[in-house]
Amino acid sequence: MRKLPRAFYDRDTIVVARDLLGKYLVHVSRGVARVGRIVEVEAYLGPHDLAAHSARGLTQRTQVMFGPPGRAYVYMIYGMYFCMNVVTEREGHASAVLLRAVEPVKNIEERTQGPGLLCRALRIDKRLNGYDLTGKNFYIAAPAKPEPMTIVKRPRVGVDYAGHWARRQLRFYIKGNPFVSKR
Repeated sequence: MRKLPRAFYDRDTIVVARDLLGKYLVHVSRGVARVGRIVEVEAYLGPHDLAAHSARGLTQRTQVMFGPPGRAYVYMIYGMYFCMNVVTEREGHASAVLLRAVEPVKNIEERTQGPGLLCRALRIDKRLNGYDLTGKNFYIAAPAKPEPMTIVKRPRVGVDYAGHWARRQLRFYIKGNPFVSKR
């Protein structure tokens, strides 16, 4: 595996979202390396995207999204689940890619179909908010040999409030992968 460089994240958000599929999310915690292959993502395109947290502007919660690319944006939903996004594009743009599902590869016993379950299984919580994904214990890596895949495009999940943004096909997943959260 080869850790992704910052330049990988400093690109168009949709391109990064599609390119994250098949990569490995690695979290080393308490001496245990948990690894999952990313199989489903959603792109959030900045403050003009009404489904993005950054649509509400710069806040204490969203400041990581407005920061440099290659950082983890981790937040809690429903008072019980953490979700993880990968910050993309230039600083100040506030775009990110939500990781929706991973295929367990190493040291993952729990379900990983859905952003909250993914974070629980990989022990991702608020302490990792703002973490530099080019760092040592929490990163995304390319496989030694990429597997061929067909990518499916669909609307994002749970953003009906966002008007026409709810219908945009900004969710991407690997066709036929059993760990995808929603077909």
